[in-house]
Amino acid sequence: MGTDTLARLEATIAARRGAAPDSSYVAKLLAGGAPLAARKLGEEAVEVVIAALAEPDKLVGESADLLFHLMVLLAERGVPFDDVLAELNRREGVSGLVEKAARGA
Repeated sequence: MGTDTLARLEATIAARRGAAPDSSYVAKLLAGGAPLAARKLGEEAVEVVIAALAEPDKLVGESADLLFHLMVLLAERGVPFDDVLAELNRREGVSGLVEKAARGA
């Protein structure tokens, strides 16, 4: 279910590329380029942190907003979500401490 949902979202975002910014929130974000998409992602990340610490009943909704805005930013930068999944698959079975140390080397 999860990857199907994200694949449909990715397709919807792609379909909105080039639409008039006043006709679609996604089109508005994409028209604003990486700066707007990244700023919105950052705002949503902060809202997830706040929800996790102070408003746990809002955590699911804020997490959905965060994933949505991440998908928009990935689309804006031309990064297929499958690339993110492939990276997660590559890391599977590798200790987080080992993986993080390898990135620092």
